[in-house]
Amino acid sequence: METTKQYIYIVQASLELSKCKIGKTDNLERRLNQYNNMTGKSKDNIYRYLFTCEVKDMTAMEKAIKEKFISDREINKREIYFFNDLKFADYVNFIKSHKLFVKEVFVKIEPPKHITKVKTVKRTTPTLKERGITAKDVMENAKSVENDEFYTRYEDVEKEISMYEKEIWKDKTVFCNCDDAIDVDKQGKIIENRTSAFASYFYKNFKELELKKLICTHFSNKFDIFKAGKNAYVAYITILTKDDSGKTHIDKNVYKLKDYNGSFDHPISLKILNEEADIVCTNPPFSKMQNYWKILIESGKKFIIISNITNVKNQPYISFIRNNQVWAGYNRVDWFENPRRQLTEASGHWYTNIPIENRPKSNLLKIMPLKNIPDEFKKYDDSKILVVKNGYIPSNVKKPFAVSVRVILNGILEKGYKLIEDKEYVPYYNKKRDFGKVLIQKI
Repeated sequence: METTKQYIYIVQASLELSKCKIGKTDNLERRLNQYNNMTGKSKDNIYRYLFTCEVKDMTAMEKAIKEKFISDREINKREIYFFNDLKFADYVNFIKSHKLFVKEVFVKIEPPKHITKVKTVKRTTPTLKERGITAKDVMENAKSVENDEFYTRYEDVEKEISMYEKEIWKDKTVFCNCDDAIDVDKQGKIIENRTSAFASYFYKNFKELELKKLICTHFSNKFDIFKAGKNAYVAYITILTKDDSGKTHIDKNVYKLKDYNGSFDHPISLKILNEEADIVCTNPPFSKMQNYWKILIESGKKFIIISNITNVKNQPYISFIRNNQVWAGYNRVDWFENPRRQLTEASGHWYTNIPIENRPKSNLLKIMPLKNIPDEFKKYDDSKILVVKNGYIPSNVKKPFAVSVRVILNGILEKGYKLIEDKEYVPYYNKKRDFGKVLIQKI
């Protein structure tokens, strides 16, 4: 007798983009139809799956998700979770790394019957078969791009980079390995909507920073797949250099090769990273953040990148921070742009391995004897671990105590304290879970 398969899904309504629903089912098609046929729901508010996977025990898996992301869940409505691209990546990464995860699945489900079909027109473009791709290839690629295209604003790049000593850039090669390559018009002016904020910043400040070279790579996106076959990507590498007279030159090479897609982990990109780059500056794709950090840190290169604000408590990132291989940069990043260039709120932060001088936010740390900390900001959990809040740090406690990620980002590890574990610490009060913390201890 065949065992009924069990699934976990993430679904979203087209008119409710600030939230998603995470749930369980033994029939993905039936569950989606239930969402799209709810009484009282607008016919324009269409639900679609963002992620679906098979699991060993859907009830246990759903419970684990609820416990892990309790602060992102609308408790009274059970299934509803806060949504942005960073959060989505967190949800998917947690599910995929869980012991109950079996495999990701892709389901083709027809839209609800109340959606009007598009009028058929004469075809003027090649079919998917003629392009050498399938509908699944397009959907998977589009989903990947949608979740990963989260653009950094120019003002945020400028704000962070300007806080580092200018001398660190002199005669250095900067590598932006997750960006839109530089695109300029005939007059040499930047075409903003075809150039990333990172590339634009270093292009405009090339001479002032006295850079040796700027290299930007562009990953083939969902539009490129229509231009070429399944295994023939179009990827770009743009190189900005200066001659002996100090004049800058752009060398834009277009690759149309079946073995190069512009990804940061492709051999060509890795060769640039290991053999040419001095400093890496970029906003890596959220769905591939774990692999990106590993490759970048193992390369030994200097870097200034953006990542999720919670990386300081999430595996495997916390081990890099504990081993002093990476630390918080100067600023948080609260706003990004989506592919339509609309502002999207998210919780990001700069990370680096370049020394931080006079960190401004360290002034937010309130280091003092335990007795001087107000009672409302200190409490022992069920495990008798001291938990302190609101930036307070006990200066005379020798045992490990728990603090929020904000304390780490504000520079407590530069004040004579160290991380104790390579994982998040979760306090419980009367057996009820609280927000995740990290354990630190005075050196």
